[in-house]
Amino acid sequence: MAAAAAVALPQSLGSRRSRSGWDGTAGRRAAAAAAPALVALAAAVAAVASASQDPGAAGRPVRELSGSNWSLLLQGQWMVQFYAPWCPACQEMESAWEAFAENSKDHELRVGKVDVTQEPGVSGRFFVTTLPTIYHAKDGVFRRYRGLRTLEDLEAYILERKWEAVEPVAGWKSPSSIMMHGMAGLFHLSAWIRQIHNYLTVTLGIHIWGSYAVFILATLLIGLILGLILVLLTDCIFPPKSEVEDSDLVDRSDDKTEEQQETVEHIAEEPDAEKGLSDGEDEEEESQGNSSEDSAVEGSETENDSENHASDKAEQSSLRQRKNQVEADGL
Repeated sequence: MAAAAAVALPQSLGSRRSRSGWDGTAGRRAAAAAAPALVALAAAVAAVASASQDPGAAGRPVRELSGSNWSLLLQGQWMVQFYAPWCPACQEMESAWEAFAENSKDHELRVGKVDVTQEPGVSGRFFVTTLPTIYHAKDGVFRRYRGLRTLEDLEAYILERKWEAVEPVAGWKSPSSIMMHGMAGLFHLSAWIRQIHNYLTVTLGIHIWGSYAVFILATLLIGLILGLILVLLTDCIFPPKSEVEDSDLVDRSDDKTEEQQETVEHIAEEPDAEKGLSDGEDEEEESQGNSSEDSAVEGSETENDSENHASDKAEQSSLRQRKNQVEADGL
């Protein structure tokens, strides 16, 4: 707009010169005198435009960060606070944070804050679960501030470079990583669901259980649709086999079943044969045992006979000795 005015003014001056009879020297002097004013006007318009794009930049030391300008944290040195209007701890440290932002102009530091109720996507990128949460950023490297929330401790953290002793956030948890992009989407989804729930319960006056029922039905419906899509994709990627191939597979399975049955029958017959062999062996063993018992009995009988014969001989010899003694005594 300012540039258009700068171009239009010399043209209007030239037209006036042609109508009123001004000479060329007067027109050039007027245009030269108006040029600085036009440059100042253009600078003012640019400043107003930048202030409208970044609400915290004009007149306030703390910058309000959102999903559209959070990438400013990837450049330079920042201290950013995640807060909520209803958070008592955030309200207590608000004055200290404003004073810290005022003093940070001398330390090449920019101070910002993010309202988690209005910017769930940004809080999801940093996985904010407690309030207030403060991060230090240096050229895209983020560190969690865990010190006291007083002005003195915040300034000492920057002036004494205490952030260098803090372990930075891992790369996969960095706000610019792919994983945290997904986390931001989940936080957006949760905020959207909460808005729908508030609309159903507050605006439409539906009971809270009715709202839960709506979400349950919606979840089931979405699951059915996604399952149907998955089945269709599977059929497209892995098409079903023809009937001829199915019949071949059935015949092959029948052949395998018959072979398995024959194998089972053959295995069942083998124990019977083994049983017959074992029975024959048992009979042989029994016969051998009986024969050994008979031989043992016969041996014992012969031993008894020999013992009886020996005892008879001993008695006969003793009788002979007695007779001989009697005869000797009679003589």
